[in-house]
Amino acid sequence: MAEKAVPDDPIEAVHAAWRADSARLVGALTRMTRDVELAADFVQDALVAALEQWPATGVPDNPTAWLMTTAKRRGIDHFRRAETLNRKVSELKHAPPGEDDMTDLESAMDFIEDDVLRLMFLCCHPQLSPASRAALTLRLAGGLTTSEIARGFLTTETAMGQRISRAKKSLSNAGADFELPTGEAHAQRLDDVMAVIYLVFNEGYSATAGEDWVRPALATEA
Repeated sequence: MAEKAVPDDPIEAVHAAWRADSARLVGALTRMTRDVELAADFVQDALVAALEQWPATGVPDNPTAWLMTTAKRRGIDHFRRAETLNRKVSELKHAPPGEDDMTDLESAMDFIEDDVLRLMFLCCHPQLSPASRAALTLRLAGGLTTSEIARGFLTTETAMGQRISRAKKSLSNAGADFELPTGEAHAQRLDDVMAVIYLVFNEGYSATAGEDWVRPALATEA
């Protein structure tokens, strides 16, 4: 994977890390927790921590590694409080602490890309309505902001945020499986996954927000 330039500005660096690696972060945490709602919450907590700390401490050499480590720690704290989930604590603690936690992101990219693919199929679960599938996938796997998605759906940011939140909760309540579906289940979800990839490409090709008319990195990712 090509090395990415890290912006000097702390706030810009947080947003850049989210745009570049949010799907990988949420996918990896979903694999560990088996709960997409919790995984997204842990990653969001890490982003908030970065926004609070990086202006004072400076941008870390590997922002994504920092976010992954912080999100894992949030997960460990959560499961420690839920005393009956010791097995999941052990899974989260398996990787060594510090920026070396990113070994699986740097030396096992095939596995991580599988996480992203699993995340996309999970977000397109039949438990959700077609609109909710698209919105959740664009947010978690596409890295689009809630406001960008809302504009695409011609609705308000508040309404879209509520829709995405309900979708995550529905998947958690349904105990949706993070593994890739097979057979007929795979075929049923594939069209939705492909449609969302097209929407991500569209946002890159003709941006609905920001100063740039196009977002080449987003189009390339799609």
